[in-house]
Amino acid sequence: MVDHADDLIDYDEEDENIPTEVATAEQPPTNGQDATEEDKKDKKGSYVGIHSTGFRDFLLKPELLRAIVDCGFEHPSEVQQECIPQSILGMDVLCQAKSGMGKTAVFVLATLQQVEPAPGEVSVIVLCHTRELAYQIRNEYTRFSKYMPEIKIDVFFGGTVVKEDMKKFSNKETTPHIVVGTPGRILALVNDGHLRVGSVKHFVLDECDKMLDQLDMRRDVQAIFRKTPHNKQVMMFSATLSKDIRPICKKFMQNPLEIYVDDETKLTLHGLQQYFLKLNESAKNRKLNDLLDTLEFNQVCIFVKSVTRANELNKLLCDCNFPSICIHGGMSQTDRIARYKAFKDFQKRIMVATDVFGRGIDIERVNIVVNYDMPDGPDTYLHRVGRAGRFGTKGAAITFVSNAEDAEILNKVQERFEVNITPLPDELEINNYMAS
Repeated sequence: MVDHADDLIDYDEEDENIPTEVATAEQPPTNGQDATEEDKKDKKGSYVGIHSTGFRDFLLKPELLRAIVDCGFEHPSEVQQECIPQSILGMDVLCQAKSGMGKTAVFVLATLQQVEPAPGEVSVIVLCHTRELAYQIRNEYTRFSKYMPEIKIDVFFGGTVVKEDMKKFSNKETTPHIVVGTPGRILALVNDGHLRVGSVKHFVLDECDKMLDQLDMRRDVQAIFRKTPHNKQVMMFSATLSKDIRPICKKFMQNPLEIYVDDETKLTLHGLQQYFLKLNESAKNRKLNDLLDTLEFNQVCIFVKSVTRANELNKLLCDCNFPSICIHGGMSQTDRIARYKAFKDFQKRIMVATDVFGRGIDIERVNIVVNYDMPDGPDTYLHRVGRAGRFGTKGAAITFVSNAEDAEILNKVQERFEVNITPLPDELEINNYMAS
């Protein structure tokens, strides 16, 4: 990664010298708990009996607890246990946790708990790198704010008519209290004076490494950040937070709670079976057809490396009468959201996608991921296969290996995450990848 330290925001020197509170995802912070609380933990520092904590223990608003019950959530995940108590108190949070463990709910619940809606004032800004993810986060806010009708939430991203967005900020009645969006569109609305950010109290980046790694997106994020008040809560989340990107994230924060998975072997999902298949490029289509014919699946994500390949493969699958749909960055925003919704609503069972769909997107019925084309590295691999086996469910990831370069990337994945990706057997035991 290129270092652009001079592009970064610097807090005052005294802010940066405050010792930070660091925890690994396997070792929650003590946060001033007394010895009796410490005794409840095992020697590794993880909570004994993870299900002993309920959402009620976080002392959330009754309206939020009702919505949580309606969503069918009973017990917080480990990352939720570690982050929610501090985040609802307004502490800055830098959190890495594996895919499918409910990171979105952490900042959604934390901000809804704290927000005090005032007419015409934006209190929360949530930024993410793709339009689909922004749309999904807005929906999560809508779900959890079900019994908080006074709170207005809206989503803003490129590819839509900007005048429609401007209109929403033109009067107090339609101005959202919580703004979710992509950096480019949000910055345009801020620069034009339509989105006034002087009252922002919470600033959230989801998939933060993706946004801060790309210099153009980082500049947009910084430009928005600079216009918001200095004294605000900043929260950042991702499944992949390299040691290089962490200091960059912390430049935006003051004394954050830090949750990392420094042992990267713990980033892969327990319920996910991972396989590879060596074959020639010319044999991929036939093999994919065979797999879709023989495997039992709820929904499948098939990842390819380019827009052209996504369109061609989707056409081929449709010609073979498979219920397929494709999504990529080359289509209009309306089309992309419509296709995402169709897949989410189970109208289609097979999605062919580029990496625009590889991060953060949560489709609970996906239990098979196929890497038709090898991802560009271990981080992308991890995000792609994380679409299956989410939140402790079962799933399978099958990766096609067609040349020496593919094999090298697969080896890097195995080394980094210490995961043994085995050759695909002739027959997969259904109980291994599909919940009964």
